[in-house]
Amino acid sequence: QVQLQESGPGLVNPSQTLFLTCTVLGGSFTTDEYAWSWIRQPPGKGREWIGHITNVDTTYYSPSLKSRAAFSRDTTKNRITLRLTSVTPEDTGVYYCVRYQPSLADFGSWGQGTQVTVSS
Repeated sequence: QVQLQESGPGLVNPSQTLFLTCTVLGGSFTTDEYAWSWIRQPPGKGREWIGHITNVDTTYYSPSLKSRAAFSRDTTKNRITLRLTSVTPEDTGVYYCVRYQPSLADFGSWGQGTQVTVSS
């Protein structure tokens, strides 16, 4: 059974760069069957797909975040990192790491989420 654990700073100042990490426990981190996504949910709003990274490090981003978001993987630590630059209060929300199965378009396994607040 795969488990996804997000971690991050909690509070970030506006204009700074946010780094979030997702550690994958159990399951297979390097299979072609899955990709690794980030999805966020601002307070009082619906979920927003940020993008995902595949097993060969191909990345896909939401058009609205493409200029500021970047994903990377560390296969030695089973870890995915999200970098989001120039954050504003509109980036506040709960950020989820999700295992995505492209063949089924299925976001099947979710982490518990990590709260990010952008404020001075």
